[in-house]
Amino acid sequence: MTIIDARLRERVHLLGELLGNTVREQYGEAFLDKIERIRSSAKADRRGQGEDALSNSLKALGDAELLPVARAFNQFLNLANIAEQYQLIRRRDPGQPEPFENTVFPKLLARLGESGHAPAELARQVAALDIELVLTAHPTEVARRTLIQKYDAIAALLATLDHRDLLDSERQGLEARLQRLIAEAWHTEEIRRVRPTPVDEAKWGFTVIEHSLWQAIPNHLRDADRALHEATGQHLPLEAAPIRFASWMGGDRDGNPNVTAKVTREVLLLARWMAADLFLRDIDQLAAELSMQAASAELQQQAGDTLSLTAQCSSNCASGCARPGSGPTTRSARPRPPATPCCSTTRI
Repeated sequence: MTIIDARLRERVHLLGELLGNTVREQYGEAFLDKIERIRSSAKADRRGQGEDALSNSLKALGDAELLPVARAFNQFLNLANIAEQYQLIRRRDPGQPEPFENTVFPKLLARLGESGHAPAELARQVAALDIELVLTAHPTEVARRTLIQKYDAIAALLATLDHRDLLDSERQGLEARLQRLIAEAWHTEEIRRVRPTPVDEAKWGFTVIEHSLWQAIPNHLRDADRALHEATGQHLPLEAAPIRFASWMGGDRDGNPNVTAKVTREVLLLARWMAADLFLRDIDQLAAELSMQAASAELQQQAGDTLSLTAQCSSNCASGCARPGSGPTTRSARPRPPATPCCSTTRI
């Protein structure tokens, strides 16, 4: 029998209970009891017990109950998968070993060093890595971005609930939010009724970049840089880009008649707009963080007289300079309210 981690079992039980509340609210207690009988019968059948209990429970369902029952089990499996995926990246208890993916690169560098490879050569080879991953469109992808975002929010709440210093009121508030998200997912249409266009597929890919890759890749490179420095005493060069992403979205000429030159141009413009928006967000955040007055002589030489620039900026702002707010938009990259470019980009 497979041994399931106790904390994983608790999370799956919590998510299943909250889903049950949602199903009960819509269909009533009797319907939820039927689902529970099917679940119990399935477990017994897997153990070789219960004889025909599972078949009898399924045969007893009315035509109008078939789809809700199937949706209930599908949604439960989705939630269980979220809990299992979080289990792989959850906060570790003291004394628990590091996950394999966190140790494989440092151990590789250590083995290569022990084999006689010079630290400088190892650092040079790592900096010269050029790994290109290609994002491609999948017209058969049926998961809606709306549901993917809700599932991401559920995973984030599981991480917050993992903190052991939560007050009872805080935990209750988080579980209430989790209940709302599960209810929202339950009442959301799961499958697209209209075939996505190449532009829709590209927007889905941009969502992955915005909500995952944009932070995940820099975090991974920081870990790699830390391991490289510990093994060789050298850091990755600032211009090093061991991992790059390319895209076929909106440009793959594989016989799809819907991918035209016009579509490719629109996707390229959307991609440029998304990239500019993501960079602008980071620049705005960096400008807010770099509020320090003191600076090294080297930085002052590169940045110039920032006090004069700030004074000039203030003068321009008083005259009403503003950042253009036009451009193509997507659901995940909307133009921001007009702001003054000088004030948002010249602070140091």
